Amino acid sequence: MTWEMIFTLLVIIAMMIALVKEVARPDLIVFVALTSFLVVGILTPAEALAGFSNEGMLTVALLFIVAGAIQKTGLVENAITTLLGKTKSERHALFNMLIPVTGASAFLNNTPIVVTLTPIVRKWCTENNISPSKFLMPLSYASILGGVITLMGTSTNLVVHGLMLERGMEGYSMFELAKVGLPISILGIAYLVTIGYNLLPNYSSSKTNINEKSKEYLTEMIVEENYPYLDNPLVNKTVDEAGLRHLDGVYLIAIIRNQEKIYPVKHTTKLNANDRLIFTGLISKIAILQERKGLSLKTGTNITLDKLKNGNGQLIEVVVSHQSALLHQRIKHTQFRGKYDSGVVAVHRNNEQIDSKIGDIMLKPGDTLLLLAGDDFIERSSQTNDFYVVTLLNDHPLINKMDRKKAWFSCGTLVLMIFLVTIGIVSMVTAMCLTVVTFLLSKTITVNEAKGYVQIHVLLLIACAFGIGEALFQTGTAEWIANQLLAFSMPLGKFTILILLYLLTVLFTEVITNSAAVVLLFPVAIEIAQRLGEDPLPFVILITIGASASFLSPIGYQTNLIVYGPGGYKFTDYMKAGFPLSCIVMVSTILTLTLAY
Repeated sequence: MTWEMIFTLLVIIAMMIALVKEVARPDLIVFVALTSFLVVGILTPAEALAGFSNEGMLTVALLFIVAGAIQKTGLVENAITTLLGKTKSERHALFNMLIPVTGASAFLNNTPIVVTLTPIVRKWCTENNISPSKFLMPLSYASILGGVITLMGTSTNLVVHGLMLERGMEGYSMFELAKVGLPISILGIAYLVTIGYNLLPNYSSSKTNINEKSKEYLTEMIVEENYPYLDNPLVNKTVDEAGLRHLDGVYLIAIIRNQEKIYPVKHTTKLNANDRLIFTGLISKIAILQERKGLSLKTGTNITLDKLKNGNGQLIEVVVSHQSALLHQRIKHTQFRGKYDSGVVAVHRNNEQIDSKIGDIMLKPGDTLLLLAGDDFIERSSQTNDFYVVTLLNDHPLINKMDRKKAWFSCGTLVLMIFLVTIGIVSMVTAMCLTVVTFLLSKTITVNEAKGYVQIHVLLLIACAFGIGEALFQTGTAEWIANQLLAFSMPLGKFTILILLYLLTVLFTEVITNSAAVVLLFPVAIEIAQRLGEDPLPFVILITIGASASFLSPIGYQTNLIVYGPGGYKFTDYMKAGFPLSCIVMVSTILTLTLAY
């Protein structure tokens, strides 16, 4: 082995460890790894930065805008709501949901679909006395299955398409993946409404849990009007001056003054006599509050989370995203109140309330935050990708009222572009450019909305991953890995080689991300095909499917992460329901590829 190969392997191993341990955002970790190859001279600047101009990566950026425009019309959520209302049984309702979700995910980014449908499905389940945990994981899985039917189904497909074009290959046609994707989607849906439905947990909704447990982490204190012997030292003091901003284990989330409810509480808010202060956090730390001169504990309080909302204010549940700028920061350092017009009531991780000071909690992807939000929260949060707004706990979910004219215009435009790509008149990237321009000129979306739909962190991750994949090619590391796999599996036959390559792809997807996994394994798949003297296309399709088929954990795929908290799932629930589905997809994929190619 050369020093370049050794260095490349060490960097990739270090990168994967950092990704598993979540030491920083995934895009930053991959960017640091790419920079190391640039610094030591393994890659030239042109090679390292080639991913930023790759056709697949640019198409992904445009697809974000197209999916956002379709989502804005409200067509998908209205269709699902209608279908759920026309059901005779739970399984029938589940089937009615899975079919359109799978179909929509074949042509749209599945992340916004799941974000939009999660509160709708959960509300419907609650109203019909059905456990949301029976529906939300299948919602995610169906969106994943639909994504492997067409070229534009997921960013992973487009990334591989771009890699193929760079290597002088033909690239995927619009429905190339359907030969494999359609059979696994049919088998997957059949599994989810039969055996899978029985394996899914039957948890009560998180709204019920929150209402039941609200008094466990809410405390009410009174600013005394007649403090013994002298005036109350807290009256007319700001929250900061009163020493109520950085407490040990408790967090001031609201002030009730007469009939007015003040939240989020700013550090400049002044205290009045008889103010009722609502704290959240560790009740074991209540003694700290009782020691404050001028405060008295109100026993037998009737305050619950539902009673704290005021005007347009809401109790809102959000999930911290993989792309969040809040990752690996303590809540007290994020300027949460000022930035989002909301205060954090509670943080749940793995369906458990975290027993530590809210301000000191280091946020991770998938954390569920219960927020007491002001009037401006929705507008402010919509301008970031920091988290997914998954439900309003008090009122109807945040769904758009369907604009029928824009809905059918948007869908008609998309169908026309898909047709033009399918018959070969335009390329995928050209079609997406035309679609976005059409949406902008017709005022279906605004320029600011288009910018908001683009997930910069995802694009940075993909672009950097291209450079790392190039390093694997340039140094011969990909060839070395391929040789090791072949040496181990060749005596067992080509079928075993396919199984090992698929399992390796799934492992990478669960450990890092789907797009990064497929970029890293693309050169390995090409080298294996060349060593065997085979057409590389089936090997590339294999890793494309394997990279998207993430069913075993909530962290491997964004849609799994979105439903993790709202469904009240445990980490092991994904393994229990997802493992049989993974086996079905793997066997079906390998058999179909063997027969077709």
